[in-house]
Amino acid sequence: MSTAPADALDPVRRGRLFAAVAGVVVLFLAASSVPSPLYVVYQAAWGFSASTLTIVFAVYVLFLLASLLVVGGLSDHVGRRPVLATALVVQTVAVVLFLVASNVTMLLVARAVQGAATGAAITAMAATLVDLNPRRAGLANATTPLIGLALGALGCGLLVEYAPAPTRLIWIVLLAGFAVVAVVLALLPETAPRRPGALASLRPRLRIPAGLRADVLAITPVLAASWALGGLYLSLGPSVAAEILGLQSHLLGGVLVTLLCGVGALTAVTVFRRSPESLLAPAGGLLAAGTLITLAGLALGSPLGTAAGTVVAGLGFGSASLACFGTLARIAAPETRGELMAVAYTIAYLAFSAPAVVAGFATVQVGLRPVAEAYGLVVVALGLTAVVARALVVRSRRGATRECVEA
Repeated sequence: MSTAPADALDPVRRGRLFAAVAGVVVLFLAASSVPSPLYVVYQAAWGFSASTLTIVFAVYVLFLLASLLVVGGLSDHVGRRPVLATALVVQTVAVVLFLVASNVTMLLVARAVQGAATGAAITAMAATLVDLNPRRAGLANATTPLIGLALGALGCGLLVEYAPAPTRLIWIVLLAGFAVVAVVLALLPETAPRRPGALASLRPRLRIPAGLRADVLAITPVLAASWALGGLYLSLGPSVAAEILGLQSHLLGGVLVTLLCGVGALTAVTVFRRSPESLLAPAGGLLAAGTLITLAGLALGSPLGTAAGTVVAGLGFGSASLACFGTLARIAAPETRGELMAVAYTIAYLAFSAPAVVAGFATVQVGLRPVAEAYGLVVVALGLTAVVARALVVRSRRGATRECVEA
C-alpha cells in the first residue's frame, strides 16, 4: 500500500484524487437519502404505521451516531484507506439487504447497517479531502453532502415514479456505483500516516482538540439549524407534499428535498470566496426566513409558496454548510482531522435526527400539519439563535479590541 503523504503527490494527480473522493462522498450521501421517497412505497406495500416509519429513521441515525462516536477518529491513527474500505464493504452489504428486503424487519436491519457504514465513511472522507487540498476542502465538504442528498432523493423519486421495480432498481444502480468506488479506493494512496492510539480512539467519546473549542462553539448554532432543517425535509417532506399540499407524485416529494439541497450546493459554490465567519449570521437569518415562508405556504396550501420558502431556506442551508465546514477545514490539524469531523457530524446528526424522531411519534398523536408547523418553528428558533450568537461574538470581540486600544 502506498503511504506517500498527500503533499508529496503530483498536483495533477492530487486534483484528480480530490475530485474522485468528492464523488464518493456524493454517492454515500445519495444512498442515505434514497430511502426517503421509498418510505411511502414500503408503507403501502407492508402496511406498517407511521410510528414504525419513525423507528426505521431513528435506527439509521442511532447506528450512524454510534459509528461516529466509536470510529470517527480511527482514520487519524490507522489511515484513511482501511476505514474507507471497511465502510464500503458494510455499505454494500446494506444495499444488498435493501435490494432483497421483503418486510419491515429487513428494512430496519438494512437501515441500521447503512447508518454504521455512513458514520464510518463520512469523517474519513471529509478528512481525506482536507488532506488532499485544505484550501478547497471547505467547499467540497460543504457541497458534496448536499449534492448527494439532492441526487439521491431526486433520482429515487424519478425511478419510483417512472421506472419498473421501484423498490429494486435504485439499489441495483447503487451497487454499480459502489463497484466504481472500489476502483477509486484501489487507486487512492494513503493520505494520513499511521499514529499510535488506534485502540484508545475506539472508546466512545467526543473531544474537541485543544484550542479549537471557541471555533467549534461559534459554528454550532448554525450547524444545528441547517441540519435540523434537513431532517425536517428528509423525514416529513414527502408526507407533507402528499397529505398537506395534495401532491401525490413520488417525484414531487423528492423534488422538495432536491430543491433545498440543490439550492444549498449552488449557494455554497457562489459564496465560496467569502470568509466562513462572515456567513454565519446571514445563514441563520436565511434559514429562519425561508422556513417561515415555507410554513406560510403550507398554511395557504400553496405548493409555489412552499417552494419559494424552500429556495430561501436553501440559500441559508448552503451558506451555513460553507461557513461551518470552511471553518473546520481552516482549523483542523492533520493529526486530529478525523476526530474534529466526528464532533461536527455528531452535532449535525443529533440536530438532524432528534427533532425528526420526536416529530414522527407526535404525528401519530396530533397529525402531520401541527407537527410540521411546530418542527418548522424549532428551525426558525435555531436560525435566530445563530444570528444572535454571532452578534454577541462580534460585540465581544469589538469590546476586547477597544479595551486593548485604550490600554
